[in-house]
Amino acid sequence: MAHELYTRTNQKIYFAGLALENWRRAEEKGAMNAPGLIQAEREASLFHLYGALLGLCHEIAGYYRLPEANAPRPELMLVPSVQGASSSPELAELIELAEYSETWLSQLLKAYSVLFEPPRTPTKAKTDPTMPLIEAVSVDEQVPALAREDLEVWRQSLKELALRFRESLTEW
Repeated sequence: MAHELYTRTNQKIYFAGLALENWRRAEEKGAMNAPGLIQAEREASLFHLYGALLGLCHEIAGYYRLPEANAPRPELMLVPSVQGASSSPELAELIELAEYSETWLSQLLKAYSVLFEPPRTPTKAKTDPTMPLIEAVSVDEQVPALAREDLEVWRQSLKELALRFRESLTEW
């Protein structure tokens, strides 16, 4: 593989696509272990999309020779103070996308950070002592936080953004 910055971004976008395809297959098969496979592919998709975002940040920082070019996380580059130190329209666009909670980029960053939070027991209101101690629960009540279609939209958005940025980063 060439040692160009864009190759890592391309690779991560491709890997995210593979994970999303495996997720789709797991949903279609409906096998006994499908919930586990779906969760694994959901997390793999998020991991690779986050890596693709980091790769894109490295591409931009490398092109403009920014001091943050080796940042280990995209969040370190997607803050307004970084933009103040340089004049990169591509980085400014990414920062703006990351700032607003309704954008796909902000949702991607939030979903990735949730992967590292510990599981939490849902809080319950105090119960009546006369109620039975054993209650039936259904495993079907768990609704995934993210849909495959959402992650596919994020992947396409990131891919389109990378291609558009590369057009403006190319030296003529």
